[in-house]
Amino acid sequence: MKLVIILLCTLFSGVLYANDAANGAAWAAWREGKAVLIMRHALAPGTGDPAGFELADCSTQRNLNNQGRQQAKAFGELLRQQVAEDIAVYSSQWCRCLETAELMAIAKVQAMPALNSFFAGQGDRQQQTTALVQRFSLSKLPAPTVLVSHQVNFTALTGYFPASGEAAILALPLTTPATVLARIMP
Repeated sequence: MKLVIILLCTLFSGVLYANDAANGAAWAAWREGKAVLIMRHALAPGTGDPAGFELADCSTQRNLNNQGRQQAKAFGELLRQQVAEDIAVYSSQWCRCLETAELMAIAKVQAMPALNSFFAGQGDRQQQTTALVQRFSLSKLPAPTVLVSHQVNFTALTGYFPASGEAAILALPLTTPATVLARIMP
């Protein structure tokens, strides 16, 4: 029995080490501009937006709650631990994405319409996904880059459904489906 436990501990420590090594390589690629980090906005309870919402009026949209605001701040701290240099931050124009990006407090946030939601018939999935792939078709960016978007955009690029506040480091040049180097849980 002791031998089985020792073998399992050895096996699991190897798996954890391999995951840590893979995550380390993914973070290094991001720092070097050879990957982009995409994040689903932090926790904003509910689904979609209320009927009649207006993009320019946050009071009409689904917004971050206190837990979401804490997630965004914590994610910003994680990013500051990864890199001390300038970071480029792009966000959907939806208030929950902009607030997530701003609360990370890592760089001036630039709105990027290609990151806007296309949930429930808003926007154009194909056009927006193609625009992102074309925008990040380079094999190297001048600075580590963060994209803050929505579940549907994230899923269109990666093929999986992220949790609120989840991020992924995607290899450049960006493709569909993207090459996911690491998943970062909230």
